[in-house]
Amino acid sequence: MQKPLIAALLVSAFLTLDAQAADLLQVYQQALANDATYASARASAQAGRERITQGRSGLLPTVGITGDVTHSTSDQNSTQIVPGSSYSGTSKGITVALSQPLFRWDRWETYQQSKLQQAISEAQFAQAQQDLITRVAQAYFDVLAAQDTLESTRAQKVATTEQLASAKRNFEVGTQTITDTHEAQAAYDLVVSQEIAAVNDLENKKTALQAIIGTPPAPLATLRTGVTLAPPQPANVDQWVSAAENQNYAVTVAQLALASAQRDISKNRAGHYPTVDLVASSNHRDVGGQPVGTPNRTTTNQIGVQYSIPIFSGYAVTSRVREAIALEDKARNDLEANRRNAALTARQSYLGVSSGMAQVKALEAAEVSSNSALESNKLGYQVGVRINIDVLNAQRQLYQTRTDLARARYNTIVAGLRLKAAAGSLREEDLQPINALLQQP
Repeated sequence: MQKPLIAALLVSAFLTLDAQAADLLQVYQQALANDATYASARASAQAGRERITQGRSGLLPTVGITGDVTHSTSDQNSTQIVPGSSYSGTSKGITVALSQPLFRWDRWETYQQSKLQQAISEAQFAQAQQDLITRVAQAYFDVLAAQDTLESTRAQKVATTEQLASAKRNFEVGTQTITDTHEAQAAYDLVVSQEIAAVNDLENKKTALQAIIGTPPAPLATLRTGVTLAPPQPANVDQWVSAAENQNYAVTVAQLALASAQRDISKNRAGHYPTVDLVASSNHRDVGGQPVGTPNRTTTNQIGVQYSIPIFSGYAVTSRVREAIALEDKARNDLEANRRNAALTARQSYLGVSSGMAQVKALEAAEVSSNSALESNKLGYQVGVRINIDVLNAQRQLYQTRTDLARARYNTIVAGLRLKAAAGSLREEDLQPINALLQQP
């Protein structure tokens, strides 16, 4: 009987270890492996790394081999050979041709554009990495906030249930009116509906996190009570705005797109330029069944320079140049729009961190005051100087303050990550100090 008991205890111990809550870094690693949006960006970056090879190919020589096999018959009627004679034969030919561009300005610009396009894909992938960090953090703390709301609502439900029972007892003994019972019942019914909404909201938040990590989320590590949040460094909003205007990845992509658009103008103007290629070929032909005296094998080697001068193309080149100039103007305005948006995001995120920290400090004080107010109202209710609704309101205020405090901490943490993302400096390492603030529930 002892062996099955020992085995059950061991299994229980292992299950307890496996049931440990996942922290922010572990959830982020799951997202790296399973998030479809990030996987799409990674594949796009891998595709973009082939752009330079493709662009350079237009400047390199091309070599090709062509061949043919032809069977022919002929009736001859000539004074030089036997009259009325005929012959049939099969000819085989093979040609090796080489072409090396010497001057093709459009291909040179295409090669330069390929470098910019690869840089764009890398910048977009870096931005996708930052977006994944902020998305994971937002979804993670949304779940924690929903859990806090549900726990607070259930605690309020317990307190309201006790208050309702007390009101009923006091009414039965005649020390309180039916009004107190009705007020307690209304508060209880309200908190029940709030609990249902909180349960539904928690499931929605878990589903949102599951869409990122690909699996139903495990229990999550929670934020330690009374943690101290670090202010942004440097503590100067103008420095963050300046960094965002120059280092934000959306701005970087727009800068590269503008440079590519400028190259596109030059590439389209090349439609007016001549092209020069070095060409070489070697042709070997073997003809079978030839009349007597006719060579049946020939080899021809050629090398030279081939050029082409465009004269008129129906205004197509001029139109494409005008189009490229308009697109360059668009790219320039897109750059300015991205720069302004990055500056706005950095400023808003900085103010979000600053005001969030101030709000956390104020709510911490409010929590202490609300707790004291609740205790005072309970005591006043017992001695008859407070009524039931006063206690219910004090309870509601305390639990709402605790929920608001937790949410303010989460919002401040996420705002700090968004601030670094706006400045283009957000990295995976920035999750470590946040992860250190978490604890097993």
